[in-house]
Amino acid sequence: MSDVEVSVVLPAYNEEETIEGTVGVTLEALASFLPPESYEVIVAEDGCEDRTPEIADRLAREHEAVRHVHSDERLGRGGALEHAFRESRGETLVYFDTDLATDMAHLEELVESVRSGEYDLATGSRWLPDSEADRPAKRGVPSLGYNRLVRLVLRSEVRDHQCGFKAFDREALFDLLADVEDEHWFWDTEVLVRAQRAGYRVKEFPVAWDPQTDSKVNIVRDVLGMGSQVVRTWWQLSVSPRVTRRVSLAAGTLLVLLALALMTLYLDPSAVLARLGSADPALVAASALVYLLSWPLRGIRYRDILAAIGYRERWTFLTGAVFISQTGNLVFPARAGDGVRAYVVKARRGIPYPSGFASLAVERVFDLLTIAVLAGTVVGGLVVTGEAGTLATALVGGVGGDTAAAGRTALVVAAAVGVAAVLATLLIVASARSERNYARRLVTRVSSDAYADYVAGVLEQFAGDVQTVARDRGAFARVSATSLLVWSLDVAVAVVVMFAFDVALAPGVLVAVTFLAVSVGNLAKVLPLSPGGVGLYEGAFTLLVAALTPVGAVTALSVAVVDHAVKNVVTIAGGLVSMALLNVSLTTAVEESRDVEASPQD
Repeated sequence: MSDVEVSVVLPAYNEEETIEGTVGVTLEALASFLPPESYEVIVAEDGCEDRTPEIADRLAREHEAVRHVHSDERLGRGGALEHAFRESRGETLVYFDTDLATDMAHLEELVESVRSGEYDLATGSRWLPDSEADRPAKRGVPSLGYNRLVRLVLRSEVRDHQCGFKAFDREALFDLLADVEDEHWFWDTEVLVRAQRAGYRVKEFPVAWDPQTDSKVNIVRDVLGMGSQVVRTWWQLSVSPRVTRRVSLAAGTLLVLLALALMTLYLDPSAVLARLGSADPALVAASALVYLLSWPLRGIRYRDILAAIGYRERWTFLTGAVFISQTGNLVFPARAGDGVRAYVVKARRGIPYPSGFASLAVERVFDLLTIAVLAGTVVGGLVVTGEAGTLATALVGGVGGDTAAAGRTALVVAAAVGVAAVLATLLIVASARSERNYARRLVTRVSSDAYADYVAGVLEQFAGDVQTVARDRGAFARVSATSLLVWSLDVAVAVVVMFAFDVALAPGVLVAVTFLAVSVGNLAKVLPLSPGGVGLYEGAFTLLVAALTPVGAVTALSVAVVDHAVKNVVTIAGGLVSMALLNVSLTTAVEESRDVEASPQD
C-alpha cells in the first residue's frame, strides 16, 4: 500500500525554461509541512514540442518523489490534469500553475484544508477583499467579467473560478469527473460549479498572486469557448432536468392557444368558421390525394440517400419509416420524430444510429436547397411571363400597414435562408474534392476547447455525409429530382385548397404566393415550439398571403387551416398504418431515440 497522501500535479506545456525551478520550489514547500515520502510531484506533460519531456524524465530519475506523466498528443489543460490525477496515488489531489504566480506560502493552507477532512475542495482566489493580485487590465477585466457571468448564470458562490491553485479530495473529485465534460480552460469552473450543486464543501481563500509569464489563454478564442461552455453547463444543470416530455407538450399547447387567442384580436372566429364551411369538399379530398402521392417519393428519396452512404433498402419500408417519424413530429414536441426514424431503421434493418441520423441530416439539406431552387424558378417564371409586375405591386401595396411590412419581412427571411442553403450546399459540394478540413479550421478559429472540438466533429460528419452524396452524381441527381417533386406536390396541395375556397388570383401570382406562403410556413415549423408546428404554420401562411395579395386574412387563415389539416391527417393515417405493418410503438421509439441522441455512437 502506498504511503503517499498528497499528490501535486504540475500541468506543463512547453515549460522547458521554468519546469525544473518549479519542481524544486514545490518539493521544498511540501517538505516544510509534510512528512517525507507522504507526497509526490507529478509533471503532467501535455504533448510538449520543446525539451520539457526530457527535463521531466531527468527530474524523475533524480528525485524519488517526482514522476513524469506523458501524453503524445495535446489533451488540453483539463484533460492533462485529469489524466495525471488518475495516475496519482494520493488521497489529497493538488494542482497549481507552473509559473508559480500564486505565492507558495499559501500551499500549506491549500493542502491542509482538504487533507484535514474539513473541506472537499479548496481554491485560491484573486477576487476576495483580502487578496493581493497584480492583474494587468487585459487579463483582469475579462477575468472579472467571466467570473461574474458564472456567478450569475450558474449560481456559483465562488468569486474566482479560474485561479490555478486548487486541491481536491480524491473521492469527491472522481465522483464529479463522471459528469465534467470540458477538457480545457473551463475544466476548473465546471468542477467547482458541479461540486456546489452536489453539496460538497468548497473553501475559497484569498491569496497573493503575481503573474510571472504571459498567459497562454487566447483572450478572444478561449473566452468565447468558455462562454459556450457556460451556456452548455447552464442548460445541463438548470434547464434539461426540467424539460420533460409533459412540460414540453404543455408549453407547446399553451403556445398554440396563445397564438389562436391573439388571432381573435384581429379576426372574427365566427367569420373564420363560416369561411371554413364554404370550402368545396371534393377539391379538399382531391388535395389529400395529391399529398398522398408525395409519400412514395419521400421513401424513394430516402432510399437513394441511404444507398449513397452504403445501405440498400426497399423504398416501401422506408416510406413507412418516414410516415412514422413524421407522425412522431406531429404528436411530440421538439421534433422528437426525427430520432424515431433512426430508431426504426436500426431496430428493423440494423442500420447503425449514426448513419440513421446522418441520412436524416442530408435529407434536411436537400429540403432547404429545394425550397431555394423552387423560389428562384417561380420568380424567374413570373419575369418571363410578364406577371412579375403584379407580384411587385402586391409587395409594394398589398394589405398595407403593419401586416404588409411583416409579410415583406417574412419574404426577406425566407429568401435569406434559401440563399444560405444554396451557398452552404455549393461550399460542401466544392469541398468534396478538397482534402482540407474546412469545418474544423473554421470552428477552431473561434474556440479550441472540448466543446468546440465536439461541434467540429459533428460538422465534419454532417459535411462528410453530404459530400458522400455529392460525389455520387447519379445519387445527387436522383435525390435532387425527387426533392423537387416532393416540394412541388406539397405546394400543389395548397393550390388545390386555394381553388376549394374559390380564391380569385392570376394563375402565376396564385402559384408564386402559395409557394412562398408554404415555404415560410414550413420554415416556421422548423422551430420546435409546438407539436407539428400547429399554429406556427397557420400564422406564417396567413400573414404572407394577406400581406402580398388582396385575399383577406379570414380566407387566408381558412386556407392555411385546411391545407395543414389535410397534410396532418394524411400523415397520421399513414403513420398508424405503417406502425401496424412494421410493429413499431411510437412511444417506445421516441424514448429509445432520446437515449441514443445523448450518445449517438452507441
